[in-house]
Amino acid sequence: MAKGSSQRVATVTRKTAETDIALTLAIDGRGAGKIDTGVPFFDHMLTLFAKHGLFDLTVKAKGDTDVDYHHTVEDVGLVLGQAFKEALGDKIGIKRYGFFLLPMDESLARIVVDVGGRPHLVYEAEAPTMFVRDFNIVLVKEFCRAFSNALGANLHVQLVYGEEPHHVAEAIFKGMARALDAATQIEPRAADLLPSTKGKI
Repeated sequence: MAKGSSQRVATVTRKTAETDIALTLAIDGRGAGKIDTGVPFFDHMLTLFAKHGLFDLTVKAKGDTDVDYHHTVEDVGLVLGQAFKEALGDKIGIKRYGFFLLPMDESLARIVVDVGGRPHLVYEAEAPTMFVRDFNIVLVKEFCRAFSNALGANLHVQLVYGEEPHHVAEAIFKGMARALDAATQIEPRAADLLPSTKGKI
């Protein structure tokens, strides 16, 4: 499968007492995003994620946002990670590793990912101010943790430097998208091979 095919697609739903989420992901897309989580800033970040990763992404989420945004952000991370896991299937031929340095005005984020089935998050990204209106960007860490666990990805997120919280979050989401795009692409020289000496990832 070459980048640009429409074969790696997954639809995942999750319903709990706190959230009700339906999500469809096409890894080999064109960056189309149709996002409605009830959290406007989070919608903006997921739209950027889809656009810059060239993923087609549809998300419809209802959560207890009158209580907090935490459950919605975390559970969307879980569902998105599960969708990537399902869409990647047996992972034959993928490059597996991806990294990106993403500048956003005064902010610079470094994102490194291995989609090799070993969930682990290293997150070093604290801005001087943590709120964009009523959205605490600490929730970005919760999103990343949930995503990493559900996908089975080793994800390293580092804010090299940055001040404005909107720019910090945007650099992280765009950088994640670019790193995941790199990791999920097919390596033409090994399109029929698993990228592991263990024989399973």
